[in-house]
Amino acid sequence: MKIVQNIYALADCNNFYASCERIFNPKLKGVPVVVLSNNDGIVIARSNEAKAIGIPMAAPAFKNRELFEKYGVKVFSSNYAFYGDMSARVMDILTEFTPELEIYSIDEAFLRLNGFEKMNLLNYAQQIRRAVIRWTGIPLSIGIGPTKTLAKIANRIAKKNPKYDGVFNIINHPECDKILDSIEVGDVWGIGPRYSKLLRKHNILTALQLRDTSDNWIKENLTVVGLRTVWELQGKPCIELEKAPPAKKCITSSRSFGEAVETLDKLKEAAASYMTRAAAKLRNQHSLASFIQIYITTNRFKDVPQYSKSLTVKLPIPTASTSELVRTANQALDKIYKTGYKYKKTGVILGGIISDKQMQPDLFMTLYSDSQYSKLMKTVDEINSRWGRHTVKLATIGFKHSWTMRQAMRSPRYTTRWDEIKVINI
Repeated sequence: MKIVQNIYALADCNNFYASCERIFNPKLKGVPVVVLSNNDGIVIARSNEAKAIGIPMAAPAFKNRELFEKYGVKVFSSNYAFYGDMSARVMDILTEFTPELEIYSIDEAFLRLNGFEKMNLLNYAQQIRRAVIRWTGIPLSIGIGPTKTLAKIANRIAKKNPKYDGVFNIINHPECDKILDSIEVGDVWGIGPRYSKLLRKHNILTALQLRDTSDNWIKENLTVVGLRTVWELQGKPCIELEKAPPAKKCITSSRSFGEAVETLDKLKEAAASYMTRAAAKLRNQHSLASFIQIYITTNRFKDVPQYSKSLTVKLPIPTASTSELVRTANQALDKIYKTGYKYKKTGVILGGIISDKQMQPDLFMTLYSDSQYSKLMKTVDEINSRWGRHTVKLATIGFKHSWTMRQAMRSPRYTTRWDEIKVINI
């Protein structure tokens, strides 16, 4: 038997957003459920029942209303605060089963199971699934492999084939070649649409054919990144766990408005709200921004006067101060705003991001980390982290916002808001 030096497991929450909606509403079990994007636009999540009746991903909600009514589909607005909290709970449980974990997305995590070789890995994975379901109500599929890419493929099999009861181990599997031959090359992790098109052009159609393609051809046509994917398919680990996510080089915060905005004051409110969110992310990764970009645009899908404009402003000193960033954004809006238009969206982008420990000061400069802004922002972040977003905020953001995104069908934020907690009458 081949000795495996590395063991990876990919834990993936099944239909995560839809599963979250079912936690506090048992009546939704067995009922088709869909979750819509910002402003209740398109379908971004579906339960298995919704998939079975033919509701496609990214389907516009207004075009599918008859289908929703015909099959009794329960439709929900996205509830990101609730989903994020449930994700954190799932990830906390997973850390109980391995010392090494990489949170890959809101509903996926890689676990390294090195040192667990003598255990029955299938039984151990089932133990993990039972714990997550028991403590959160979220169903989980787990794929086990000698590399992250093969663990991804194993997870796909675990999720799609009911006979495996949510767990599949591809390590030393006697039908590994047959399994890889059943996976389309475009479904291999790391093979995007452009590479997929190229591979199909050269008659490389499955994961097995990709695995067996020569290294020289892969390196020449798919670069070193593609070569790592091929080696991973061969069982050679090339993609390590990222125990801490790398700092973002660009941070964007934007939303489409729930209703059109015409005044400069409302645009400034929205921009300040988005900049506050972006600045908090910047400080969370201990970074500073060197420039900001702000843009405004009308709705190009409507027969109204069109206008779109952006402006990039270099900051005199890199900063992570919300007040400084909002002040700069407001000055930029003053320059690009035009009256007479109905604006659909605004957004802010923080760029030129550097570590707050790497800024090169001059003789007369006070480092951000030593400034009054740094101490103030640290206090604000601690308060908002404990008591909720916008507990302390800039007055520029205002209070009542007609421009906030539509969430007409949002379920309560059961786990993050005291006033929306589930009440049981006995």
